Amino acid sequence: MQISMSATALGTSRHVLASLDHILALGAAHAAARKIDPLVLTGDRLAPDMFPLRRQVQIACDAVKNGLARIAGVEAPKFADDETSFDELRARIRKTLAFVDTIPAGRLDGTEDREIVFPVGRDATRSMPGLDYLTRWMLPNLFFHVTTAYNILRHDGVEVGKADYLLGAAARAG
Repeated sequence: MQISMSATALGTSRHVLASLDHILALGAAHAAARKIDPLVLTGDRLAPDMFPLRRQVQIACDAVKNGLARIAGVEAPKFADDETSFDELRARIRKTLAFVDTIPAGRLDGTEDREIVFPVGRDATRSMPGLDYLTRWMLPNLFFHVTTAYNILRHDGVEVGKADYLLGAAARAG
């Protein structure tokens, strides 16, 4: 059996963003229970030269919406990057997932060899075949920023574990 571009791209994107949403819900609950200003958590970072939690979430969403749009050959929606609260960040995830739901599988399948041109930094571009772009750039970028968001919240004392990262809300449903 061969795995398709659409199954890999759409299924993985939906699953990982849903887990990120769950992790953010745990962060919000942690802040409320401990009477911590939520903006302290969404503005936190692990090192001075790293982006804060809110930017990690924005970039994770951008990895999905821009990546899928490039592969599918459609226009990605523009988001303002002005979210600061857990509610606003979770709304951004929902907007990204709504965009994912508009992409038909047929726009992704068969794009394995199509050259995808994408920005690298502010002034450069790079190109890769679609399958390489998906598996070696888009998804690793998504995982990196979701993992970093997880690590920031874990560092801040949020009771979040590997199952929350891998299974999202299903981790706590059992």
